[in-house]
Amino acid sequence: CICTKNKRVTNCVQTGSSCQCQSIGSGVTVKCDTLTSKCLLMKAEMTSSKSGRFNKPKDAFQDTDGLYDPECENNGMFKAKQCNGTSCWCVNTAGVRRTDKHDTDLKCNQLVRTMRIIIEMKHGERKAPLSTESLRKALVETITSRYLLDGRYIGDVVYENPYITVDLHQNSSSKISGDVDIADVAYYIEKDAKGDSIFHNDRLNISVDNEVLKFEKTVVYYVDEIAPEFSMKSLTPGVIAVIVVVVLAIVAGIAVLVSSKK
Repeated sequence: CICTKNKRVTNCVQTGSSCQCQSIGSGVTVKCDTLTSKCLLMKAEMTSSKSGRFNKPKDAFQDTDGLYDPECENNGMFKAKQCNGTSCWCVNTAGVRRTDKHDTDLKCNQLVRTMRIIIEMKHGERKAPLSTESLRKALVETITSRYLLDGRYIGDVVYENPYITVDLHQNSSSKISGDVDIADVAYYIEKDAKGDSIFHNDRLNISVDNEVLKFEKTVVYYVDEIAPEFSMKSLTPGVIAVIVVVVLAIVAGIAVLVSSKK
């Protein structure tokens, strides 16, 4: 059954006309025809934030620019500086913007390496969770055979129904000449998962326990060897407003504390 009033639950059971589930993090049984207490909801949210799915590195960031016409080196690598008319920015080895956009005088001294890529995929709805062991085996086999990535670059494969997280690691010192780059592998996987395969007449076909795995959503996070250089200007007005409110609240609190001491 589905808990219409609370999505942070597990082990749902239909009892008569109502649905009862266990709140994540506490295991306390909650009724889904009414609201769950704030305390249980906060505990469930904190539990989720500690799990593999949400435990993103501090400097991990997404590609918010999408497709553009890049400048490439002769060996196929991205040039460190990319431009679109009078607007220029610096990219990493995955071609993802890692600085604010500036004019054409911008200097990008080096092409910073993306040493870690986290691919988060959501599979289609199913009656029962997948076998974590079978899923990992199928994914590793697919990544090594279909995308030709050496298995030593594959880190954790975390499964939290319905989310699958694949962690790829490949720094400058570990990459051997001739090895495929994790940035390329991630791009192929993302295209495959979205049904827009780069392969010719060869759709992605991953079977877990004789059942084809289908994906509904894919998000990719990038971690560079040098942290990205985004300024406050790149933040959305909403985020800036929240920061301002928090700062004002802190200042007001200090003022009240000083006043009370006097």
